[in-house]
Amino acid sequence: MTPDHPPGLDLDRLRGLLDAERPGLVSGPLTGRLIEGGRSNLTYAVSDGAAKWVVRRPPLGHVLATAHDMKREHRVISALHPTAVPVPRPVLLCEDESVLGAPFYVMDFVEGTPYRTAEQLAPLGPRRTRDAVLGLVDTLVELHAVEPGEVGLADFGRPEGFLDRQLRRWGKQLDASRNRELPGIDELHAALGRELPASPAPTVIHGDYRLDNVLLGDDDKITAILDWEMSTLGDPLTDLGLLVMYSVPLGLPDSPVSTTATAAGHPAPAEIVERYATRSGRDVAAVSWYSAFAWFKLAVILEGIHYRYTLGQTVGAGFDRIGELVPVFIEHGLTTLQEG
Repeated sequence: MTPDHPPGLDLDRLRGLLDAERPGLVSGPLTGRLIEGGRSNLTYAVSDGAAKWVVRRPPLGHVLATAHDMKREHRVISALHPTAVPVPRPVLLCEDESVLGAPFYVMDFVEGTPYRTAEQLAPLGPRRTRDAVLGLVDTLVELHAVEPGEVGLADFGRPEGFLDRQLRRWGKQLDASRNRELPGIDELHAALGRELPASPAPTVIHGDYRLDNVLLGDDDKITAILDWEMSTLGDPLTDLGLLVMYSVPLGLPDSPVSTTATAAGHPAPAEIVERYATRSGRDVAAVSWYSAFAWFKLAVILEGIHYRYTLGQTVGAGFDRIGELVPVFIEHGLTTLQEG
């Protein structure tokens, strides 16, 4: 494949589909490139020289077990696009695998920058960095203010027993990749189970809400929230807990986990929580549990990556250092829960 015809993206078949389903949309030959980033699904930028779109599809060689992710992602951005929540405009969903070999969807390309590290934020300076992160909190409040039933998402998840299911799910994930002693992780898992809070009314949640999953425009305002593959109906404070976790500096130079928390001007966790509480009106008294759960969840994810590394199943740089991060995340989780 040439750079303009990346693997997994048959531009001729895509053009044929767009011409049939959205006549007049495309005005010239299509080119495409793979956009780096994202945890699992593949993202391509496609252009006809005048306009640009984005194509999202499952990874190559993907089996059908989670092929519905495309339908869910398309459904949630379609539902949210008319609201105040900034998402790209959906163009179409294609579940016919004969086109690209897997289900996929197309949406408008949105201009903006994803900030993944403190170094990338540095040119903004402290004030702009602070405003950008507080804007991230305000946009989360906007998302959680959407009434699921009013946008056709009343059946988008099973909020009853959400936290208990999440805790059991990540416990099973841990067991699946357990091949070394991890002091404290079972203690953290058990303590989270004992102190399970009562969830507020369910909302649409993003599931992986952080600065590098949004695009910021030239005015530092959010132009789009991306990567909706983990979205569902559930406890909104899980999104807040994850955002708080990512706002704690790890104190590890050259960490392979993206962090923007050490950028000058980045608001402290307490300010983020206060901003969310004030703007949303929600009770955030149990936020320590939610951020401790986020530390546990990330520890499990990182241990899974480390496990695959030990089996020789990872490709790329930095995987050799993932394993040493896991105890740090466990310790933060235990400390956060005790402080709560």
